[in-house]
Amino acid sequence: MSLRLYDTAARQLRDFVPRVQGEAGIYYCGATVQASPHIGHLRPAVAFDVLRRWLERSGYAVTMIRNVTDINDKIFAKADDAGVPWWAWAARHEQQFTEAYDALGVARPTYEPHATAHITDMTALIDQLLATGHAYTTGEGDVWFDVRSFDDYGALTNQRLEDVTPEPEDDAEAAKRDPRDFALWKAAKPGEPATASWPAPFGRGRPGWHLECSAMATRYLGPEFDIHGGGLDLRFPHHENERAQSLAVGDPFARYWLHSAWITQSGVKMSKSLGNGLLAAQVLAETRPVVLRYAIVAVQYRSMLEWSPDTIAEAETTWDRLAGFVERATERVGDVPRDEIVAANLPTGFVDAMDDDLNVPAALAVVHEHLRGGNSALAENAPAETVRRLLVAVRAMLDALGLDPHDPQWAEVGGSSYAQVLDALVTAELDARAAARADRDFATSDAIRDRLAAAGVVVQDSAEGARWTLERRG
Repeated sequence: MSLRLYDTAARQLRDFVPRVQGEAGIYYCGATVQASPHIGHLRPAVAFDVLRRWLERSGYAVTMIRNVTDINDKIFAKADDAGVPWWAWAARHEQQFTEAYDALGVARPTYEPHATAHITDMTALIDQLLATGHAYTTGEGDVWFDVRSFDDYGALTNQRLEDVTPEPEDDAEAAKRDPRDFALWKAAKPGEPATASWPAPFGRGRPGWHLECSAMATRYLGPEFDIHGGGLDLRFPHHENERAQSLAVGDPFARYWLHSAWITQSGVKMSKSLGNGLLAAQVLAETRPVVLRYAIVAVQYRSMLEWSPDTIAEAETTWDRLAGFVERATERVGDVPRDEIVAANLPTGFVDAMDDDLNVPAALAVVHEHLRGGNSALAENAPAETVRRLLVAVRAMLDALGLDPHDPQWAEVGGSSYAQVLDALVTAELDARAAARADRDFATSDAIRDRLAAAGVVVQDSAEGARWTLERRG
């Protein structure tokens, strides 16, 4: 059985046939760094990390691109409220995302391009769209994509143009030919930071959100590449618009479109705007990173992950069972080098499950089957070679998911690595609290303190600034 992936555009499972044999290029829409990351942001990052690891385990040389959107209206507004430059606000929150990804063992991308570093690529793409009649200008530098010029608009999300709901308009958008046209370039507006616009043939301004990903995907992976991924919420309008503008200039663009589902609470998508987003710092203050990764990995990437008070407790129990077997078996037969684990042949049932659109729950069933066999072998004092074979199988399968208990990523948990990540995340929260207190925004300051307290982080204010400790529980 070859790898099959669910292609959103085709609305069906498809055999994965790469553009270049033995290679795979992935563009994954990363963070918009306007605020601190919550665990909903971590779901797609972990999902595409599992995809990358499985492709590499299957023999592919993977090029992974994960972008950073470091400029938009919300970044401007929040930076202005905090009294800091917009780029400093973006950089602060980008670091928090990176720290959270690192804590969960998400491998660094091959390249991590920033929107603000690729302005010339974007203006060149706009020039092509204007020249081919797919874009037009209004006012002093606003450029729009003409959705009616592209017959296939709506195909990714299976919508007819007449059924597409226009987004709310501001004064500039009122000049569009069609309310469904979307911005390629936004003219600089009075009151916006002077550093947040660039000169262009069509007027000084900054790029639209959708434009940046088309330009950066093409820059790093070429006009055609294998997989474009992101969270389910990005299908429309973001990915629909990316696809339209890239195909409109003749680029084949992505061969497969993959989307991971949300983390929900009581059936509602987790998001900061709804006030139900559990901050990564909050969860990691009281949860081992490997346990959080297991909780996220254990649900197939296209299925909603319903978060409840039991989610972490169940993941912790399961993880301790897995890690406990690995420790006991290792004591019996000695440590197995990681090189051997990485090169080991995987059980057929595990491979079949992973090749079936990364069906991790079915793959974990195979892991637990071997776990039971391993525990029985230990209890019955079976020959060392039997125990070692089962130990290698369990570790190798977990390694394919980024969960090998003896991976140095997890071996340091409880030591300096985990402590440093936790300190960085909590310190970022305290910095935000200090900024709120300086602005006399005591509601925000108190909310941050209460959030940390709920996670077991005790904040103590002093003349030298805020200090924190972990509350002892249980």
